[in-house]
Amino acid sequence: MQEADVIRALANERRLQILDWLKDPRAHFRPQADGDLVEDGVCGLLIAEKLGVSAPTLSEHMRVLIAAKLVRAKRVKQWTMYKRDEDAIASVKRVIHDKV
Repeated sequence: MQEADVIRALANERRLQILDWLKDPRAHFRPQADGDLVEDGVCGLLIAEKLGVSAPTLSEHMRVLIAAKLVRAKRVKQWTMYKRDEDAIASVKRVIHDKV
């Protein structure tokens, strides 16, 4: 984990919102045609739609979250699914707690 990447990822309210939604995807997203919301992750198009941004804008947000290792991407057919990396998030919480 690169601390600078994590700080950059968490310094944006939209990325924080995405992380919050991905915590409970069934509560925040409609069912998707391919892949399970919990097991496979949420399709990027659903996240972009809910966030009200274009696909390229969402791709940049997700690139930052992936670089910080807070989110993992998985291909299902032609879609990219995104899911929180709970182990990495727990590690970040420990590091932040130890530094504060």
